[in-house]
Amino acid sequence: MTDAPALCVRNLSHAYGARKALVDVSFTLERGSFAMLLGLNGAGKSTLFSIVTGLYSAGGGRVELFGFDIAKEPGEALRRLGVVFQARTLDLELSVTQNLLYHAALHGIGPTEGKRLARESLARAGLLDRAGDKARDLSGGQMRRVEIARALLHAPKLLLLDEPTVGLDIKARADILEHVRSLVRDQGLAVLWTTHLIDEVESGDQVVVLHQGKMLANGEAAGIASAQGAATIGEAFERLTAEAQR
Repeated sequence: MTDAPALCVRNLSHAYGARKALVDVSFTLERGSFAMLLGLNGAGKSTLFSIVTGLYSAGGGRVELFGFDIAKEPGEALRRLGVVFQARTLDLELSVTQNLLYHAALHGIGPTEGKRLARESLARAGLLDRAGDKARDLSGGQMRRVEIARALLHAPKLLLLDEPTVGLDIKARADILEHVRSLVRDQGLAVLWTTHLIDEVESGDQVVVLHQGKMLANGEAAGIASAQGAATIGEAFERLTAEAQR
């Protein structure tokens, strides 16, 4: 499994009754790379996210994390995965450290090791000075950083973030995005970041474009724009989705 990609989605399909949420979606995320899963609300991003994180079973196709099939070997697959959900998930009445220690315990990490890892993870997030504060006393951007620190506590090699900047101001959004990009650069983490915000995409990013459950494009943002005869990925996205509507 040493050469398997961080994430391999193969012919993934899913439906809620008669409504098709995903239709034959396939893409690969290599180790140590960053990819944007880009689509409007209702595109199927959250459904794909839920299947990759093991919350849903796929209606068809398969998902592999580092070569481990999420349906057949969920334990091996999921222990290599860190997740930040769109909804806030910190316990507001616990301290920042207590939130991390609870997560550590769920992963079988004892209190002494958990405290060490929590300090290291908070230091990377630039929040060590807030370790004893209650979560409710943090700003929205700081809460997101704590959730990222918590997701990385058990040293996963793949981090999934579902619309992580929703509800944040412009500066906090930029700070969170740069923080996550630095984790890719400095620690070799693989990241799949779902968003509907075009301005979060950089020209060198891998972009998977979803629209109404179908994958419309997959590749480097600049390449997708060029293939559409567009000057920007935003313009290319508009053309792709407009064509899909016809």
